[in-house]
Amino acid sequence: MWSALQSDRLTPHVAGELENPANELWLSPLSTWEFILLVEKGRIVLELDPTAWIQRVLRTLPLKEAPLTHEVALRSRAVRLPHRDPVDQLLVATALAQELTLVTADRRILENQPCPLVANQ
Repeated sequence: MWSALQSDRLTPHVAGELENPANELWLSPLSTWEFILLVEKGRIVLELDPTAWIQRVLRTLPLKEAPLTHEVALRSRAVRLPHRDPVDQLLVATALAQELTLVTADRRILENQPCPLVANQ
């Protein structure tokens, strides 16, 4: 979402990886849900209705939908983070189950997971 909203917040490395046509880009519906919550709380300001904005982004960016599967749910129980955020556990488990690189700026995730992770700041 940040690549569409505030690409200047991305490091050059992450921006390059996101623009690399050899890389598939996946987005979890959980990230969409969290994004809408941030808009509702006023932490992200959009010129459009959040639903319309997200639908536009999903049409214009080559994103695949990361599935929330039983395997993800089972793997999430083995994810150990220093905080109790089930969405973060599910995002990490999705990356593990789908063998994806998780792009995040969340230090609590970056410092505690064995899966390939990339900080965006």
